[in-house]
Amino acid sequence: MTKAVTDPYQRPLRDLRISVTDRCHFRCTYCMPRERFGDDHPFLPERDLLTFGEIGRLARLFASLGVRNIHLTGGEPLLRRDLDELIRRLAAVDGIEDIALTTNGHLLHHHARRLYEAGLRRVNISLDALDPDIFGRMNGRGIGPERILANIDLAREIGFEVKVNMVVQRGVNEGEIIPMAEYFRKRGITLRFIEFMDVGNDIGWSREKVVTKREMLELLGRAHELKPEGRSRCGEVAEYYRYVNSGGRIGFITSVSESFCSTCTRARLSSDGKLFTCLFASEGFDLRAMLRGGASDDEIREAVVRVWTRRTDRYSDERAALAGLRRRKVDMSYIGG
Repeated sequence: MTKAVTDPYQRPLRDLRISVTDRCHFRCTYCMPRERFGDDHPFLPERDLLTFGEIGRLARLFASLGVRNIHLTGGEPLLRRDLDELIRRLAAVDGIEDIALTTNGHLLHHHARRLYEAGLRRVNISLDALDPDIFGRMNGRGIGPERILANIDLAREIGFEVKVNMVVQRGVNEGEIIPMAEYFRKRGITLRFIEFMDVGNDIGWSREKVVTKREMLELLGRAHELKPEGRSRCGEVAEYYRYVNSGGRIGFITSVSESFCSTCTRARLSSDGKLFTCLFASEGFDLRAMLRGGASDDEIREAVVRVWTRRTDRYSDERAALAGLRRRKVDMSYIGG
């Protein structure tokens, strides 16, 4: 029987984001800048990663506490070998209604059919520009968008529901807002604009580099009439708008300008088994130690309940008040975006 678990702000535990690896072959400037994540960067050894069996066990326990949606992230999750095996395990967990994957899309053609056959139905693909030079600078590897665009088409042909995520930075790629919107509007693919967030360390974040939803909406509204749809469900991070005359829709993820902390239902599991209750957290609770130390299901479940019921995270609401504090945050590649 599912037991409802809520935090002190009455936010239920409904979504679990699982990072399956901290590795990525891109070096995106807003996530894993090359200056900090060089070719000799010490990523987690394989023995420290949660096994698929451990992830499956935790998924079952989280489902018993009310989790209904699982989202696999990284790093780049497609770098984790035999990921389709994990999808099969998660698809068999009683209570899980939806499984999604976020990827940079570059390797998707190697894995897409196996992942679909295993039960995956939704993929979110990150793409920050159509212009090869801009995109190459942003991903830190000089990789162009061509293969990713081809893999987006392939994913749709296979049957996946596809959304595209674009992180927008002032002075970097705001000139790509209209080209990206038009490209994906014509193809009926939902494009979500993400405000540049202060996640992790050493990414050079400042408010001056944030292009807000209001600014983007004003720009897009000059070309198309847009009708607000709001959020599709409680816990959804994107606010959606529909093109009135041509169908299709766009979304905005507005952690900076319009906080959605009050409806956050997400727990996050790092690739080495630490439980985080906020994307902007500094510390996590070590579930791997419990798994490998012989803890029972009830003991692990009780630990998760303790963490969630004491959760007071409201970082985006409090960002201005915390601005002057030196606060080390966990890196997005480790916790999952």
